[in-house]
Amino acid sequence: MKMNFEPLYVAYLVYFNRDRDYFECHEVLEELWLEQERDPRYKGLLQAAVGLFHFRNHNVRGAYKMFNSAIKQLEPYAEDELGIEMGVLVSEMRRYAKQLAAYDILPIAYRDLSIEIWDPRLQTAVDQASQDIRPNIPQRTKPERPRPKPGAMQTTGHS
Repeated sequence: MKMNFEPLYVAYLVYFNRDRDYFECHEVLEELWLEQERDPRYKGLLQAAVGLFHFRNHNVRGAYKMFNSAIKQLEPYAEDELGIEMGVLVSEMRRYAKQLAAYDILPIAYRDLSIEIWDPRLQTAVDQASQDIRPNIPQRTKPERPRPKPGAMQTTGHS
């Protein structure tokens, strides 16, 4: 059975493993999650990145909540789902969440997680995409909306 990997998923893996750009991970995977009718696998992977983003930015409670939510989304799936070591990722997040639960008593240092790729076709796709995807330097920390042109009419979004 030949599996084609979604380009947004491949980009997510580049941003996650190569760049540690968890904000961009959220941006690209949210787009795929919506395209794929809110597939829980993509939601869980998205939340894994958001958890790391929160903890790196000293939001322990937000990180804890995201990791727990990601675990619930991902644990029903096969250990090798989507060409990655899903079971390893879930175990790492479970360990992180447990440590964050005790953070007030025993603080831990931030650490990145990596998503291990087992499927050689996915690894090839990620390697190829990483040649074309430029890192965001500096990394974004919030959505950036284009600024309106001077004199352009502003809308409030209300009808």
